[in-house]
Amino acid sequence: MTQPAMNWIERFAGLARLDPPTQDILRSQSAIIDVDAGTTIFGPGNSPEHMLFLLEGTVRVQQVSDTGHEIVLYRIQAGQSCVLTTACLLAYDDYSAEGITETTVQAAAIPRGVFDDLVAQSKPFRDFVFAAFSKRITDLFLMVDEVAFQRIDVRLADRLLVLAEGKDRVSTTHQKLSVELGTAREVVSRQLQEFQRRGWVEQARGVVDLMDQDALARLAGHRGV
Repeated sequence: MTQPAMNWIERFAGLARLDPPTQDILRSQSAIIDVDAGTTIFGPGNSPEHMLFLLEGTVRVQQVSDTGHEIVLYRIQAGQSCVLTTACLLAYDDYSAEGITETTVQAAAIPRGVFDDLVAQSKPFRDFVFAAFSKRITDLFLMVDEVAFQRIDVRLADRLLVLAEGKDRVSTTHQKLSVELGTAREVVSRQLQEFQRRGWVEQARGVVDLMDQDALARLAGHRGV
């Protein structure tokens, strides 16, 4: 086990403030797991047996309807936990969405029994869990507001900038962008064609080059790129 993995609690500010005995429980009862990219780590109908604290990588959580329509709910990044897993653990319920690793992932896994005991017995741990839960629920409401009320051109411009992570190229497809935005692929294709007509983007197979990030940022309402 690598040194960063051994000291994984320090990656989470809330956990690092726990009392030493509680930290010792987390260290002794956790297991460090590594998961390949493209792995479905949970899905509808499954019940969580562990609380996962992400140390490295990214996990995409998405909802798939009965008709096969997909929408990305949120992503879990290093230093975060999964709100859906938290909700299912607290309610003893099954997952209603799926989590897929977008990169190679390393996580600390806490067994359900240890999670239950700490939530019941440790107020600092309970505060940490509910603070993270509250933050992610707020993010989900913002996502619902975007899907329901914001224009698709504004949302697409914003998503391209987010996915670019400061670079000039996004490796993606029209289908993947439609999943990100919860809309039809044809809608994304038409809007990208309009962006290209304006000189804001250039498209090639599997990539979108951002030619004018300032224009995209103005449309998206960003203060800066």
